[in-house]
Amino acid sequence: MRRLVLAAVLFAVAAHADEPQLTLPLVDGSCRFAVIGDTGTGDAAQYRVGAEMAEVRRRFPFGLVLMLGDNIYGRDTAADMKRKFEEPYKPLLDAGVVFHASLGNHDDPSQRFYALFNMGGERYYTYTCPHDSVRFFALDSNYMTPDQVDWLGKSLRAATERWKICYFHHPIYSTGKTHGSDVELRKTLEPLFVAYGVDVVFSGHDHVYERFAPQKGITYFVSGSAGKLRTDDALPQPGLTAKTFDGAHHFVLVEVAGDGLSFQAISEAGTTVDSGTIPRRTTLAPPP
Repeated sequence: MRRLVLAAVLFAVAAHADEPQLTLPLVDGSCRFAVIGDTGTGDAAQYRVGAEMAEVRRRFPFGLVLMLGDNIYGRDTAADMKRKFEEPYKPLLDAGVVFHASLGNHDDPSQRFYALFNMGGERYYTYTCPHDSVRFFALDSNYMTPDQVDWLGKSLRAATERWKICYFHHPIYSTGKTHGSDVELRKTLEPLFVAYGVDVVFSGHDHVYERFAPQKGITYFVSGSAGKLRTDDALPQPGLTAKTFDGAHHFVLVEVAGDGLSFQAISEAGTTVDSGTIPRRTTLAPPP
């Protein structure tokens, strides 16, 4: 383990010689967070991503991390939780950064009781960003039960925040060759997203990065390679895919300020994969 951590640190030091130029606006009082998916391997790549996140946080101080599932691969004993989560992100945890997890197909459901995942013992839950007007909805896409769908519809309808962001493991839009889009899940969730003002959706599962052109006004991201990676797995589709990247592990930084959501995807080596700004939705469909 010591050699693994040392290798990650040495890689990070080398990468920081050419730090990424941040494209985010750094507006006072904005909501800032990072997004990681398919992380919990305990391998060197996860440590490299964690080190790069900690380094970037010096210039983009975020207080929140969204976890898109497959947070812990394999065993999840106390020693595994330390090696596959606590140690890779120790600088962030020590700085008070709060992680909010959703469950993936490789996660034991009991992980919802793990204090540092901040799930409150629930498979699906909602919370707000400490700054600006943003509400997050973490879902369990492994078991999209009628109770969860009912809860989501009521929670979205009741939310008064300007921004609504959903995240879960299985993507309803993906061009990954290994998994691809979960069309049945899309039939269930997309009508609620469209009707109740969801602006942005993050998912993992496919071990690539993807951003899609707005679908019915909603921007979808796949971010599933913060710990695992499948090179040459994305098949971009004209008119659907805005950006794909499957050449290295990555994470995503996000800043919400007023009516704009700015994002920047960064590789483990500190290179910018994708960046841009998404306007808040203003036109909603009739409720289903």
